Amino acid sequence: MRKGVHDVLRSTSRATRPRGLRYALPAGIAAASLVLAACGGGSGNSSGGQDAPGADALKDVKGVTTVSFWHAMDGKNAEVLTQLVNEFNQAHQGKIEVKSTYAGKYDDAITKYKASIKSKSTPDVIQVYDIGTRFMIDAKQTVSMQKFIDRDKLDVSDLQPNITGYYSIDNKLYSMPFNTSMPVLYYNKTLFQKAGLDPNKPPTSLDEIRADAEKLSKKKGGPADYGFGAAIYGWLLEQFIATDNQEYCDQGNGRDGKATKVEFDSPDAVKVVSWWQQMVKDGLAANTGRDTKAAQAAFKSGQLAINLESTGQLGGYSQAAKDGGWELGAANYPHITSGSEGGPIIGGASLWIDGVGHKDANKEAAWQFVKFLADKKSQATWHTGTGYFPISKGALDEPSDVAYRQANPLFDVAVKQLENTKLTKATQGCLLGVMPQSRKASEDGLESALNGADPQEAMTKAAKSVEPLIKSYNDSTK
Repeated sequence: MRKGVHDVLRSTSRATRPRGLRYALPAGIAAASLVLAACGGGSGNSSGGQDAPGADALKDVKGVTTVSFWHAMDGKNAEVLTQLVNEFNQAHQGKIEVKSTYAGKYDDAITKYKASIKSKSTPDVIQVYDIGTRFMIDAKQTVSMQKFIDRDKLDVSDLQPNITGYYSIDNKLYSMPFNTSMPVLYYNKTLFQKAGLDPNKPPTSLDEIRADAEKLSKKKGGPADYGFGAAIYGWLLEQFIATDNQEYCDQGNGRDGKATKVEFDSPDAVKVVSWWQQMVKDGLAANTGRDTKAAQAAFKSGQLAINLESTGQLGGYSQAAKDGGWELGAANYPHITSGSEGGPIIGGASLWIDGVGHKDANKEAAWQFVKFLADKKSQATWHTGTGYFPISKGALDEPSDVAYRQANPLFDVAVKQLENTKLTKATQGCLLGVMPQSRKASEDGLESALNGADPQEAMTKAAKSVEPLIKSYNDSTK
């Protein structure tokens, strides 16, 4: 019996945590381990725990095959998901029934999942956030989507490659993307106009943001309190590194082998931190801290003219602009320097099909459900109902989706940004077992620099603090 991965994903995720909440580093990392695949017992089926069953696995099954589905969606997102689950069940009445369960926010869901591995009671399908990908692969509990795709010789050309790329290693898709977001630059067109800037020419690089902030900021006689402001948020730093086509961690961003160190203390990353520090020192940028709600509120109220955030904020920002009588603009995420060929990394979560301990019929029924959620019609429903980016290219041509984007034209900025981003290991993102802790450490470094520390020293110290965590994780998964 082999001991496995420690509880590295205990901290709260970027999509769910209150932005002021700090990541909690686990004490006694080696002790907080899970019993993984080698301890999982028999597969309870003929095809093997991590293998795809035969395509006829449901053919001779009598009665209804029940698919247990754990998810982390609440509010409006949960309503739309329930709608899709009901639609699937109706179409497969008498044969398959999906029973969905809210497993809590992302971190709660993965904690519950880890407990289910120990008790050999994993769900048939689970939704896991992007930064849980390395753990899910190492846990060796699931059937990769690639095995189903290869078995069925399924044409997956409709799936957005820059989305599936995150969840793939060596062109092998491990999980099916579901809810996807991207970062963009938001700006107040009305303030741009008041500052004498072209409202249709948003900044594209650090130098251009500073140049615009010089005219926008109150300290320089501009119409806004600050030209720029964004939360001290590790995800944003990751995006800058990717738009410069640089890798966040070694071993090809954790895709040529398990990463052994993070590289957010590289010259390019430190350049961002130094730029940000100088912007704050010069009164051109606000230091709103780690709570993204504070930065969002400052932008909505017109205190900030330029802000970096997820596409998930488009609805809220659009409403704020309407209520406040100003015009919202959105643009591609900025590059560190003009002309670099990288692009931003997607965020969100994906769907995993469990294999160990699950019958072939359940695995096959789960696959039918996952395929349904990835279909262009389902993705159009999901996109227009939630604002999450569709993983299906065809979804964008569905009448409901076309109408949605006509009513929300700024969303096309993200569509084009995604389509124009070249898929590289840099833009795929880093796969790291301790990614939550790494993100928290980068925030420690950035915050320290904004409070006056030397940028290089702050980021090097932060990067070094992650190395023992990575080593402990990697040792636990040998």
